[in-house]
Amino acid sequence: MTDLQALHDSTRTMVMGVLNITEDSSSDGGLWLDPAKAAQHGRDMMAAGADIIDIGAESTRPGAKRVSEADELVRITGAVKTLIPAGAILSIDTTRASVAAAALSEGAQIINDVSGGTLDAELPHVVADHDCLYIVQHWRGWLAGSKGANPDQDTSVYEHGVLTDVHDELMRQVDGVLAAGVKPERIIIDPGLGFSKPGIEHNLPLLTGLETFRATGYPVLIGQSRKRFISAMLTGAGTAGADGPTMAQRDDVTAALSALSAEHGAWAVRVHDVAKSRAAVIAGNTWREYA
Repeated sequence: MTDLQALHDSTRTMVMGVLNITEDSSSDGGLWLDPAKAAQHGRDMMAAGADIIDIGAESTRPGAKRVSEADELVRITGAVKTLIPAGAILSIDTTRASVAAAALSEGAQIINDVSGGTLDAELPHVVADHDCLYIVQHWRGWLAGSKGANPDQDTSVYEHGVLTDVHDELMRQVDGVLAAGVKPERIIIDPGLGFSKPGIEHNLPLLTGLETFRATGYPVLIGQSRKRFISAMLTGAGTAGADGPTMAQRDDVTAALSALSAEHGAWAVRVHDVAKSRAAVIAGNTWREYA
């Protein structure tokens, strides 16, 4: 039985491994659609040091198409049934109340809602009815702005600065979740790097301003792995090849940001390459102990 309060109140930054059971996620779409491969990848990430496995069955990259509720249910519950007996702590990346309810009934412990309770109004109520943790993420709209050549261009204007606006909007989302009955001691917040935030100028202020989010009293999840702004950083530094940054380069920068996030007290980092970020997080946690 998972001690949810201890998990919520962890004083060391944890590593959340990404398990995308999707056709078209930007970096690993299609790799883990086969149930046996998905289960093995989950176990491999646990062996590499993942504290939590985050299972998603619907891509949220710009331009992605929604999968059917039936397909999402089958993919999610199949993975949960396989990984819970292996001792996994599971986070379910979904915006659908029905999927959240099914996964929680199978033993999942965390719901990771990238819409922050805004896409399916029933989802926070499902969370309130179960003893689980709830990650509330900032995002200004489901795949909004993805029709043009510059994804999110119509949702990425931050009138008062990205740090101030994201903080204030995220806290309003938290207020809505609390009104639905979710207990504050079960909430984790996520500034939503890359969501309605396409550029370096949108994302780095959120990372350097991590203490602003920690000051709310809620644990903070950072999901920087392989995001567009990382590729932009590498391209701007002149280190990318003709085909753009390699996956290894993106994972190296992801790990560096994981170390910095751990140093500054993030609750967890959500990453694809668990081994690299696990080592980085250990360094960041240790640094914090001596700071």
